[in-house]
Amino acid sequence: ATSGSQHGTQLYFTILETQWPIVYGPEYNIGFMGFEKLHPFDAGKWGRVYAFLKESGMIRDDTTVRPREASQEDLLVVHSKQYIDSLRLSSFIEGINEWSVNVASITEVPPVALLPNFIVQKKVLRPFRFQTGGTILAAKMAIDRGWAINIGGGFHHCCGDRGGGFCAYADITLAIKFLFERVPGVNRAMIVDLDAHQGNGHARDFMDDSRVFIMDVYNREIYPHDGFAKRAIKRRVELFSFVEDAEYLQLVRTHLEGSLNEFTPDIIVYNAGTDILEGDPLGCLSITAQGIIERDQIVFQKARTCGIPIMMVTSGGYQKDTARIIADSVLNLHQLGLINCEAAERCPPPDPEVRPSSLPRSQSDGGIWSRLRRNCLELTRSQTQEDMTLQVQSPVSSPGAEIQTIPEGEKV
Repeated sequence: ATSGSQHGTQLYFTILETQWPIVYGPEYNIGFMGFEKLHPFDAGKWGRVYAFLKESGMIRDDTTVRPREASQEDLLVVHSKQYIDSLRLSSFIEGINEWSVNVASITEVPPVALLPNFIVQKKVLRPFRFQTGGTILAAKMAIDRGWAINIGGGFHHCCGDRGGGFCAYADITLAIKFLFERVPGVNRAMIVDLDAHQGNGHARDFMDDSRVFIMDVYNREIYPHDGFAKRAIKRRVELFSFVEDAEYLQLVRTHLEGSLNEFTPDIIVYNAGTDILEGDPLGCLSITAQGIIERDQIVFQKARTCGIPIMMVTSGGYQKDTARIIADSVLNLHQLGLINCEAAERCPPPDPEVRPSSLPRSQSDGGIWSRLRRNCLELTRSQTQEDMTLQVQSPVSSPGAEIQTIPEGEKV
């Protein structure tokens, strides 16, 4: 971490009462030239989760929260400048300083190293920065509302000075440190990491921080095998491959109860990876879809019963089925009354003619074709206005013709 004093950030902002504490932006999704298909991670998972929740009628665009992109100053609260710079430039090959070797290593997609860095920044790292901004915001919303969900985030293999495992920014560490620095009364946090993989990133970041308690349930036989990071885990539950529902859920219940008996946090950060699903090529566990839904219910029920704010991130999951399962789990939490927002549910749909003010436009200009189209429209509009002016000044078109005044605000 490099932050000595608080910087000005735009990641915290006022949320309407009629908005669910559910965070998502279309910028989350990764897709460019098919490179995303070279990694088993479903780079469009987040958008599908959101679409399923919208289709259910639970949420709408105007009743959910769209985050802002984490800036370099935001990231420097945890990350070293050297690490941030390494995502822009390569120091591995002498004379080549505009390619993306480190990002290729982090995303585990070697061809990314051959892409100019400005493309990688926009198509890979920008989505990660938006998700990181979402996690930081969701943590603050959880304190304010009692719970929050970021449909993204959970980059638990990244720490302050290194990334890995498809994790470029340490969003969990950042979210907690933002709370400690900016929100009075938040002094202790518990990370409940139930992704199939060991959460070595946040463990390294909080190695000597007694304010943070880490409970981690993971498959000991898979990546990352980080022995040093294990020292930071206060309650470590190491599984063998192909564990099934009954054993797994009992372990989660027992150790969550035990963790909360040992440590009373001001917030629970729940890393809810779905790579525990049976058939996942990287998780190598055998938990059913219903088992995942029940697992999330156990964690939320415990947090809500104890009156502890909880913030959930979606983390890993490498099968197409996981988006549907995440959505079904959120819907189950709602049906059980573990998450709710009465103001959002009562809020009438907006006038379709009015653009929702709560959802700011993307900072992206849409690319060269969108710019070209806008320029053409502006030229056409300008020419139309000139023609109208000439017509008003010289009304000599045809005998008996009338000049029609067009009310201001109506389309031509």
